[in-house]
Formats: sequence, C-alpha cells, structure tokens
Amino acid sequence: MQQIAEAELSRIRQELPRELREPLAQVTFHLEQLPSPEEVASGIDPDQLGLFDGNALGEFDFPTPTRIVLWLENLWDLADGNEADFREEVRITLLHEIGHYFGWDEADLEERDLD
Repeated sequence: MQQIAEAELSRIRQELPRELREPLAQVTFHLEQLPSPEEVASGIDPDQLGLFDGNALGEFDFPTPTRIVLWLENLWDLADGNEADFREEVRITLLHEIGHYFGWDEADLEERDLD
C-alpha cells in the first residue's frame, strides 16, 4: 500500500504542468496510515482521506509549514482493497488537497471533479 501510494504521488506530481509543479516545491507530502489520536482529538475525522494544512499559495497567515497528508488505510478501505481503485482514490485525494493549496474552495474543487 505504501509503495503504491508513493509511486502514485511521484507520478502525479511529475504529470502536473510546470506552473503548478514549481510552487508545490514548498509543500511537504506525508503518507501516513491513519490520523493520530492527537489529530482525531483536534477534530480530524478518523475516516478522513487527506488534509491540506498550512498556507495556501500567496497567504502567510499561519506560521506553520505547508503540508499535505494522505491517510493510506482510509483510502485503502474506501477502495475495498482494490489496487486500481486505491490508485484512483490516491490521485483524487491528492489533487483535491493540492487544489486547496492553490486556494480553491469546495465549489472550485467540485467544478473540477475533485470533491
């Protein structure tokens, strides 16, 4: 599961247009199994698939580093253990969280089929 997600993350980032890839160099990507107890206690849904955390491109309101997290066990469960479906869920979730980095709200994401 981890290796599949790492390969998808790499592939997707390389396929993005240069004007999107370059700003993403400032973002760290984390592949974790599940939200930690601390994250759940802070309000993260234990079944959540991904998270954008930090500053959207061009915003500097928060002193935290910008990161995108994907929770692999939740994505695997959503895909019912099917590798092809898992790859697709990783792609959709990653692009959804990248969209937040670029300042897209939920309506923008829905318009782009990334909801």
